[in-house]
Amino acid sequence: MSRNEVNHVALAILGAPGWARLGITAPAAHLREDAAHELARVFLAELDATVPEERSGDQMGLAL
Repeated sequence: MSRNEVNHVALAILGAPGWARLGITAPAAHLREDAAHELARVFLAELDATVPEERSGDQMGLAL
């Protein structure tokens, strides 16, 4: 996992609702599950937002 990916995950965690971040430590299983689903939704939304669009075959990629 690259440093850039780690930063995206960290931003997704910080961007998640506070109840979800706190909820994963709740004593009740149903609250932990709800919180985990919300965190997963936030992660996937962040991932979808950061995936670069596919380039056409005519465009060359630049080295980073």
